[in-house]
Amino acid sequence: MLHPAKAGVRQAAADARLALARRARPPGDFDASRYFRGGATLAFYNVGTQKVREMAEAIFRSNRDEWSVADALAFANLLIKDRHLEVKSIGIELLALYRREFTPGLLPAWKRWLARNDSANWATTDAICGYLIGPLIASRPPLVARVAAWAGARNMWVRRASAVSLVGLARKGDALDAAYGVARRLHGDGEDLIQKAVGWLLREAGKTDPARLERYLRRHGPAIPRTTVRYAIERLPARQRQALMAVTRAIHGR
Repeated sequence: MLHPAKAGVRQAAADARLALARRARPPGDFDASRYFRGGATLAFYNVGTQKVREMAEAIFRSNRDEWSVADALAFANLLIKDRHLEVKSIGIELLALYRREFTPGLLPAWKRWLARNDSANWATTDAICGYLIGPLIASRPPLVARVAAWAGARNMWVRRASAVSLVGLARKGDALDAAYGVARRLHGDGEDLIQKAVGWLLREAGKTDPARLERYLRRHGPAIPRTTVRYAIERLPARQRQALMAVTRAIHGR
């Protein structure tokens, strides 16, 4: 027999699934499969992000007097394994509304989602990083090193998370040593989604300290995949981009 609160969480999760299914629409001009690369089992209701967010906010308002962050995590745990992108998203969006209650004990649960391929695609992975892991490590800086160590993981989504989770901090000029350390560990990664994530991280790191980014690229650039370099420099002035593309082409030649 479930505790009433847990039963309420399960019912809310079932109701959310049903509500999304009822809002399903044919691809038309909005075909989510064009934008989100994932496994063969990934499915879409083609419900827009704003609608999913509004649904999560409504669930939060209905339950905020009774639910704790543990209940929100239980809700997300029930939905993250669903094959539909929007079902995964509503669990993440709901849990993100409890960010003021985040504790380090949540981090292993989020890593399990990634390591078990529950995220299944870059969009869900990046939502976990941006809405959950990023805010947690921003409020608990000692956790940065733990997340950065994920760069050595076997699972691709965990490795991507090691970079994407640091994007928000790097954008503000924080945790730059960790960001560049993650980048160096991942430069040899052959996965396109990792190369793009590292380029994104470097680009954001360069916003507050462009000189450091340029020094880094000039020193390590020839060993960095071209995809990463292009992402890293795309916000720099045109002449600087051209020079860096030239100097980092020395070894790659492509």
